[in-house]
Amino acid sequence: MWIRRQIEPLLIRQASVRPVVVLTGARQTGKTSLVKRLFPEYELVTLDLPSEAEQAEHDPGAFLSRHKPPIVVDEVQYAPGLFRHIKAVVDRDRGRAGQFILTGSQRLPLMRSVSDSLAGRADILELETLAWSEVKAALPSIKVEEFLVRGGFPELHEKPELDAQAFYRSYVATYLERDLRQLLQVGSLRDFERFVRACGLRSARLLNRTDLARDVGIAGSTAAAWLAVLDASGQAVLLEPWFGNRTKSLVKSPKLYLRDAGLCSFLVGVRGVQDLAASPLAGALWETLVFGEIRRLQVNAAGGWSLHFWRDRSREADFLWHRAGRFELADAKWTELPGAEDLAGLRRVAAELPRGGVDGLSIVCRSPNGFPLPPEGQVVPLHGLPDRWAR
Repeated sequence: MWIRRQIEPLLIRQASVRPVVVLTGARQTGKTSLVKRLFPEYELVTLDLPSEAEQAEHDPGAFLSRHKPPIVVDEVQYAPGLFRHIKAVVDRDRGRAGQFILTGSQRLPLMRSVSDSLAGRADILELETLAWSEVKAALPSIKVEEFLVRGGFPELHEKPELDAQAFYRSYVATYLERDLRQLLQVGSLRDFERFVRACGLRSARLLNRTDLARDVGIAGSTAAAWLAVLDASGQAVLLEPWFGNRTKSLVKSPKLYLRDAGLCSFLVGVRGVQDLAASPLAGALWETLVFGEIRRLQVNAAGGWSLHFWRDRSREADFLWHRAGRFELADAKWTELPGAEDLAGLRRVAAELPRGGVDGLSIVCRSPNGFPLPPEGQVVPLHGLPDRWAR
C-alpha cells in the first residue's frame, strides 16, 4: 500500500527546475521509497552498500562515470568526497534540471557538504514522518488517539500487522548503534539511551539543560552535544520563544519536542490508547503530535510563517505564528470539547502583542470538527491545520 505524501508535488516541482535536490529526514521516514516512486526513470545507487560508498568517496570520478545523471544517490552523507565532483558535473550543464536527487538521514554532515560544494545549485527539502491527514486518507477508520500512539513511520501503517513496540525497540537500538557512532564518540550507549528517554519525558516542555544533564548523570557540555546529535539525526527539534516584545520577563529557553509522537510515546512507556487515556503525559504527547503536524507545514514553506511559542511568568501560548507583523496564537488541548475558558490564556498573550496585530486565537484539540469559540476564537481539529495555516 502506498501512502501519498504531501511533499510529493513540491519534490517533483523542484526537480524540474533545479539541477540538484537534496532530501533529508530521519531514518525510516520513507525517503528512498518516495524518490523511487516519483523518479522511476532514475538510476538509484545506495551508499549503504560499502563497496559503492568506498568508490564514491575515494574514486568519485569513476563512480560518476559508472552512474550518469539522472541519478538518485541514497545516503549520500557516507561519501563527502563525492560532492565536489557532483558540482563539476552540474557546472558543465547548469541549465539541465533534475540531474541529481540526493538523500541522507544525517543532516549535519550532509548539510555541511552541500553548503561547501553545492551552494546555489541544490534545493533542500526535508521529509518528516507521516502526517495525520496522509494516514487518514489511506486508512479512514484509524482514530487520532491510535495514530498518536502508533506514530507516523510509514512502515507501521503500510503493514498494520507490525507490532509497534517491537518496531520502536529495533529503531532505537539501530539508531544508537549506527547513526550515533557516525556523528560523535559516545563513551556509554546506555547513558545515551537514558538521555533519549529523558528527552521523551521532556517533550513539549521548556528545556533546562542543567536539569537534563543532572538527571541523566552527564556533564552539561555532553548534554548539549547529544542534543545536537538528536537534532542532526532528525529525532528532536528545539522551538524558540518569541522575543519581539517589550516584556522583560519573557523566558529565553527553547521548548524541546521529539519529532514523532509515536516514538515519544514509546520512550515514555505509553504502549496503547488505554495507557494514553490514563497517562498524566497525555497533554504533552498531544502537544508533541500537534507540533509535528505544524512543523510539516513549516518545512514545506506553507504560508511562510515563522513559528515560536510565548511564555512569561503569568502568560503562555503553545504556538505563535508571525508573518509581516501579523500574529496568530494557538494552544494544544487534550480535550474533545473546549470551552471559552480555554481561550483565557491566549487572550492574555494577545493583549501583550501590538494592538490589532493578532488575526486569530485557536484551540487545537481532538474535536472531530472545527467550530467558532466565542468571543474571538475557534476550535481547530488536527485535520484542519493545513486549511488554517497552509496559506
